[in-house]
Amino acid sequence: MTTTPTTSAAPAAPEPPGERAAGAAPRRRTRILALSEARWALAALALFLTALPPYLLGAPAWLWGPLFAAVYVTGGWEPGLEGLRALRDRTLDVDLLMVAAALGAAAIGQVLDGALLIVIFATSGALEAVATARTADSVRGLLDLAPATATRLLPGGAEEDVPAGELAVGDTVLVRPGERIGADGRVVAGESEVDQATITGEPLPVGRRAGDEVFAGTMNGTGALTVRVERDPSQTVIARIVRMVEAASETKAPTQLFIEKVEQRYSIGMVIATLAVFGVPLLLGEELRPALLRAMTFMIVASPCAVVLSTMPPLLSAIANAGRHGVLVKSAVVMERLGRVDTVAFDKTGTLTEGTPRVTELRPLPGSGLAEDGLLALAAAAERPSEHPLARAVTGAARERGLPLPGATGFTAAPGQGVSAVVGGRTVRVGSPARILPPGTGPVHATVRELEEAGRTAVVVLRDGNPVGVLGIADRPRPDATAAVAVLTGSTGRPPVLLTGDNERAAKRLAAQVGITDVRAGLLPQDKAAAVQAWERQGRKVLVVGDGVNDAPALAAAHCGVAMGEAGSDLALETADAIVVRDELAAVPAVVELSRAARRLVIQNLVIAGTFIAVLVAWDLIGTLPLPLGVAGHEGSTVVVGLNGLRLLRETAWKNASAEGLR
Repeated sequence: MTTTPTTSAAPAAPEPPGERAAGAAPRRRTRILALSEARWALAALALFLTALPPYLLGAPAWLWGPLFAAVYVTGGWEPGLEGLRALRDRTLDVDLLMVAAALGAAAIGQVLDGALLIVIFATSGALEAVATARTADSVRGLLDLAPATATRLLPGGAEEDVPAGELAVGDTVLVRPGERIGADGRVVAGESEVDQATITGEPLPVGRRAGDEVFAGTMNGTGALTVRVERDPSQTVIARIVRMVEAASETKAPTQLFIEKVEQRYSIGMVIATLAVFGVPLLLGEELRPALLRAMTFMIVASPCAVVLSTMPPLLSAIANAGRHGVLVKSAVVMERLGRVDTVAFDKTGTLTEGTPRVTELRPLPGSGLAEDGLLALAAAAERPSEHPLARAVTGAARERGLPLPGATGFTAAPGQGVSAVVGGRTVRVGSPARILPPGTGPVHATVRELEEAGRTAVVVLRDGNPVGVLGIADRPRPDATAAVAVLTGSTGRPPVLLTGDNERAAKRLAAQVGITDVRAGLLPQDKAAAVQAWERQGRKVLVVGDGVNDAPALAAAHCGVAMGEAGSDLALETADAIVVRDELAAVPAVVELSRAARRLVIQNLVIAGTFIAVLVAWDLIGTLPLPLGVAGHEGSTVVVGLNGLRLLRETAWKNASAEGLR
């Protein structure tokens, strides 16, 4: 079958809590049965399964014959038509050859073999059509991140709702709390915190005030912002991500399975040889029936069924084994490609890290009279009514320690500054050091500097206006991140690279923890894709591991893309070639080694299949190969390579792949 680029479909994944909760529009997915290829393949499979029992039980031909004929029609007309179109363009492909081989098998009584071949190829074509449709769905779904309308401010102070696509550079828009920002621009009034994870990958919302840049599709927090539009809607960062994913999907070289690389030569050679086996004896005076029988026997024994099965069972078995261990590989092409990677690039937030901020440091100040638990309980009591990610981190840490929280009243929240509440009759403020601390060089400032230099987000706790402690909050590395980095370094011969939109200080701190030395921080989505494309131009086979919308262009541009599935964005899941459903980073090197094992089995099978074909063809040409023996030899080779490929279904295959990666 002719293959298509594999930046394609993800199986239906659990809805990511982060982006879906943020108000993303429902996904627009093409229904599988809306595709004609899928409907015809399903019909062919159903007819084949209906015809098989009476055929095997020896029922009369009138019972199973029409059903098999219907299999040939429903499953073969589309690949046959594509093959004829290719022939019109002076190209001979396996589609036409497979249909011809199936019809030839039927012509000499091997109806079951031909029908099975038709079903396999129809199913493969349907999977390709689904993959292509899902890629288009994911790109269209990305546009849903940007709001359909925006509130434009008129010169007199009036407001009007307009389609976001009609905004022009210089317009001023009002972004209310909880709304998505409708255009790329600059804040001219107001103050708030904006969740920019879809664009930069930063794990925490960032404060935005007058003079700061904001991006379309990002989520505003609790404050109102007035934004002056600085980019045309067609040039926003989110629109450019759409174009980059589309362009990368289109320009990514069409991938082929190993055997398909010799498709043209094999197809042309087999057709010419079959015609010669039929025509030359006729010219030498042989009768029509023996010549036709010899030619049909030649077509059967030389047909690439065993060669095709040499490739598919090992790769499909590897896919099934990986699926049992939480890795969804989207196609046999992807499984083959994974074993060829020699460079790995990781995203940071949600990939190497857990993607959730957690309290990592508790620093009560001298003279505060508080221990660590007392400081945490005081901060958590004040933060409990807040929905801010940092507040959730503080209250979550208190719950983990089982701390009883005192009641709080008079809760207020100031965007970008923090919260305030009355706890135990005393006013408690929790917030950003830059906003609630006066300038100075006291102990609290020293503690804040120490935490920030270590890559933590510092949160100050004030009681009645006096600082009593500082909390350090950070996104923790995944427990298996260090081991995965080490294994991939040994497997590929190069240490992985960190590509992140987060700040350089936080990126380098994480890289040092997990063993990465090459760090590229502060990258926008196009910067990540450009880095991957530069490596690809150097001849590298790049594996990108990410989870967010901002990773999608790099995932699409890479030789292979793997998405972390538990909290991955819809676009990343659709664009990636494989998905780690359980978010176990150690599964990435394991599936790479499993792919390499599959490729070794493919080569073994090709040698076996080629040997069978060579022996049977020589027998048919030099002597007289009885048709039943030819069919038996052909089917025997198919069974042998099929069983050999199924070895990768065993549990030990995954264990061996994991162990191989550790060497």
